[in-house]
Amino acid sequence: MSAREKKLLILFLGAAFIIANFLGISFVATKRIEVKAKRNEAVQKLATAQMFSTSREQVLDEMDWLAEHEPEPAAYQDVQTKLQQLAETEARTAGLTIKTQKLLPTQDTGAHYHRAKIQLTVLGTEEALYRWFDRLNQPDQFRAATFLRMAPDREDDTKIDCTTIIEQWFVPLAPSV
Repeated sequence: MSAREKKLLILFLGAAFIIANFLGISFVATKRIEVKAKRNEAVQKLATAQMFSTSREQVLDEMDWLAEHEPEPAAYQDVQTKLQQLAETEARTAGLTIKTQKLLPTQDTGAHYHRAKIQLTVLGTEEALYRWFDRLNQPDQFRAATFLRMAPDREDDTKIDCTTIIEQWFVPLAPSV
């Protein structure tokens, strides 16, 4: 080999070495980015697991409460009828006068629970209204007054006109096949 060929060979080997280093550095940098991404993902999973672990006791308590109080599956019409009858009975017991009643459409709020609704307008004293709401709002029976509008009665200042929406959460019956 001539001196010129040796210099050209050294030049090509040097260029190949530099290119190999650039490729190696870019490969290592890519792997480093992948490792950092996997590490960050693992750290995030660990933080999520620790959060679930710390809230486990509360969630278990809530699940136990739900298991004790969850209502039996029922048809929407049955739940709405019972809710209407209960509201009427409790209103009469509390000394309230029912002005209007309106059955509202059901809301399927999720995969497990639906809500039967009834809108009532009643007239009575403040004390009677509070007594009525106390009997209707029963979280352990999945029932609550979710809307409330009070105004003084136009004819008698000692009485209150109250429009309210009473809701009953229930488990719907499974669709028949």
